[in-house]
Amino acid sequence: MKLYCLSGHPTLPCNVLKFKSTTIMLDCGLDTTSVLNFLPLPLVHSPRLSKLPGWVSKDGNINLEKELKECAKRVFVDSQPEFCLPEKELLDLSNIDVILISNYHCMMALPYITEHTGFTGTVYATEPTLQIGRLLMEELVNFMERVPKSQSATCWKNKEVQRMLPGPLKDVVDVWAWKRCYSMLEVNSALSKVQLVGYSQKVELFGAVQVSPLSSGYSLGSSNWIIQSHHEKVAYVSGSSLLTTHPQPMDQSSLKNSDVLILTGLTQMPTANPDGMLGEFCSNLAMTIRAGGNVLVPCYSSGVIYDLLECLYQFIESASLGTTPFYFISPVANSSLEFSQIFAEWLCHNKQSKVYLPEPPFPHAELIQTNKLKHYPSIHGDFSIEFRQPCVVFTGHPSLRFGDVVHFMELWGKSSLNTIIFTEPDFSYLDALAPYQPLAMKCVYCPIDTRLNFHQVSKLLKEVQPLHVVCPEQYTQPPLTQSHRSDLMLELQPPPMPYRRCSVLNLPFRRRYERVYILPELANSLVPSEVKPGISVATVSAVLHSKDNKHTLQSVSKPPPAPPSKKRKRVMEEPPVVQAPKPLLSGAVPLEAFLATLQKHGISEVKVEETADGHILHLQADDTLIQLEADGTHIVCDNNEPLRTTLRDLVLRFLQKL
Repeated sequence: MKLYCLSGHPTLPCNVLKFKSTTIMLDCGLDTTSVLNFLPLPLVHSPRLSKLPGWVSKDGNINLEKELKECAKRVFVDSQPEFCLPEKELLDLSNIDVILISNYHCMMALPYITEHTGFTGTVYATEPTLQIGRLLMEELVNFMERVPKSQSATCWKNKEVQRMLPGPLKDVVDVWAWKRCYSMLEVNSALSKVQLVGYSQKVELFGAVQVSPLSSGYSLGSSNWIIQSHHEKVAYVSGSSLLTTHPQPMDQSSLKNSDVLILTGLTQMPTANPDGMLGEFCSNLAMTIRAGGNVLVPCYSSGVIYDLLECLYQFIESASLGTTPFYFISPVANSSLEFSQIFAEWLCHNKQSKVYLPEPPFPHAELIQTNKLKHYPSIHGDFSIEFRQPCVVFTGHPSLRFGDVVHFMELWGKSSLNTIIFTEPDFSYLDALAPYQPLAMKCVYCPIDTRLNFHQVSKLLKEVQPLHVVCPEQYTQPPLTQSHRSDLMLELQPPPMPYRRCSVLNLPFRRRYERVYILPELANSLVPSEVKPGISVATVSAVLHSKDNKHTLQSVSKPPPAPPSKKRKRVMEEPPVVQAPKPLLSGAVPLEAFLATLQKHGISEVKVEETADGHILHLQADDTLIQLEADGTHIVCDNNEPLRTTLRDLVLRFLQKL
């Protein structure tokens, strides 16, 4: 069993598991942190960004004025932002049989895999994962296509050129794995290969293994996966949460008794308490609005935003924010808010019960009805007519490199009354803000990450007790900035097996058993013999038939009698004779009883020597040795065949023929 690791990002995994003749891809996360090296894409012409000077090396030898721009003492790539794809050269991706998706954030690289590698398999995901994943992909494509850039920057990726660049461009890795965004045509083609599954539904793969999704408690429809054969079990834990939020709670019991547990997607903010961050978010928002400023919340169009809106719903009246408009701007804003209300069976029990009252599971429905929350596809059209300040705007993208958020950064960045509140943990907020410096607006960092922290995952692993744990190498050492914090890493016995991008791990367990079925007529012909109380054994002669990874014992068919013929048959045409197997022997030869039997047959001069494995009997008069051992009996007798035969028959009296 092998694990191929195609992504170096611990919360955006992409691994391939080879297990019992099947090749299974576990997630295909897209590392979007690469976009921080690019200039923002403004929806409205930006005089500031358009007048940035091009970069030329100090000695003047390297001139990349068309590709690189200097902004706020840093150098950025001036082209369409690119994403870091999973590794494609480590193995032939056309051989992948299935792709298992754990949540909608971990499927964003799917079109690159299914459309450009010769993939012909099936993708398995839950319905909310598919539908919300589609929205996030659609939003990403929309952001890119609204502000097209014709030029493509490639010269700076040359190794000789890159090492001459200033940081952080000089230090980025895998730049040739970076690619532009896919198209909606590719998105639709990729998602047409998805087959929907429900929690605990068992899916058979070629008769070899069975896969089953379990609720992971992190987001709508998010899953952990169990991959098992009759005698082996692998658990894949990715993006899980034990906190009580809107999704169904995590199913922990089904993870027990795993041979290997592959662990990814732990919290990116192990020291930040999500409840504390929510409180800080609300208080900073209220403070800014009361001072007459605007609040900008860069966020994804699904996920944490549901919890933020629910928190604000409870907070608005007590903080006297009833008249403040809240705007949610995204090409998929309407669909996202509606989907969250219709996936009732994927929600926690508390929200499920509201559906039968009937009430909408999420309170943002009431915010929309009372006009406190308004949603728009973009800043153009109705929004520009109805927009009033001070207000709160939720919009994307959290990287601040594309989407409507770029316009608000340019619009509000020069006033210290305004505040930007970061809630998504995927991007360094300092790097996100870099091309907008100097910035007058206040910045608040409230990362809300509900995924498992190291304390929770250590407790979980003690309960489910896998034999071996595999995880990203980042989890086996403290963070670089907090090297003294040994509590921010996994300390297990045996130690976890770490992986990094392009690693190939031989997983530490071997298949020892295989299930074989026996046909009824063959089973009926068996004659079991009891060898121990409650244990019976029978010998069988059969043909092993293997098809679709299922093995069956069938009776040996007798060849049909040959029709009479006057022609003389050649010897080669004679059917093979199926000989009856020799009987197997079971049992043990008791020493005292065997010595008494030898005495009866006139063999009295016997010297007994005890060994580590049994006894050696020396028949001194006949110069013969009998070795009595737990797993066999040996008679050493030279040139006296009648004696050897007699001794063999005496030994056989004490053994059982099977």
